[in-house]
Amino acid sequence: MNDPVEHPACPAFVLVRPQMGENIGAAARAMWNFGLDRMRIVAPRDGWPNPNATAMASGAGRLLDEAQLSDDVATSVGDCSYVFATTARARDLTKPVFSPEAAMRLAAERIAAGQRVAVLFGPERAGLENEDIARANAIISVPVNPQFASLNLAQCVLLVGYEWMRATGEVTHESTEMAGTEWAETLEVEHLAHHYQDRLEQAGFFFPEHKAQSMKTNLRNMWSRMPLTRADVQMMHGVLRQMVRWKMRDD
Repeated sequence: MNDPVEHPACPAFVLVRPQMGENIGAAARAMWNFGLDRMRIVAPRDGWPNPNATAMASGAGRLLDEAQLSDDVATSVGDCSYVFATTARARDLTKPVFSPEAAMRLAAERIAAGQRVAVLFGPERAGLENEDIARANAIISVPVNPQFASLNLAQCVLLVGYEWMRATGEVTHESTEMAGTEWAETLEVEHLAHHYQDRLEQAGFFFPEHKAQSMKTNLRNMWSRMPLTRADVQMMHGVLRQMVRWKMRDD
């Protein structure tokens, strides 16, 4: 018997609200083709575990057995410091956009530096929603036929997985001097975003009412674009707390 192949640390592939068990199983097979074994699943439509996924996964069933199940995107990527969102459609959110090749090269560099990276894949029917993408740091966009831009879930996973395998041989091992801190995890940024949103809501910032939700999404998107360290997050919490104290004192 051959010794098991050891694979380097890899990004988590997060299937957001997948609809069909067969597609989850096919995605698992595509991941394992390229040494990716960190699957996370957010709110699968047909529940979990899913026998159709198991049947389709074939030799990649271990990925399904070990998959992390979450109710929402924020929880699923809370331990990650950098998140990509895959989308074929133009969005009204300002974010860095990478090809799959460039994205996986960046992912390999960040993982080599000790960070956790995730890639979001949307449900089969319509893909990720803006609220999902707002929690990502960058977008992966595949150059496809604009008249037929839809990719099957497993196809998209396969394409990004292939670029991951290529990228792992090209890591530059560049690093950033962290000055005694670490990159903030997504959950820490989520708490910061909620802190600011709650205080701004109390101040009446989200006005007029019919624009409030898009303003909140754009604000959350802004936090995701910033390469924040844990020290940055702590400072931004402190800034807001001090401003609130100052306002209460003046009142």
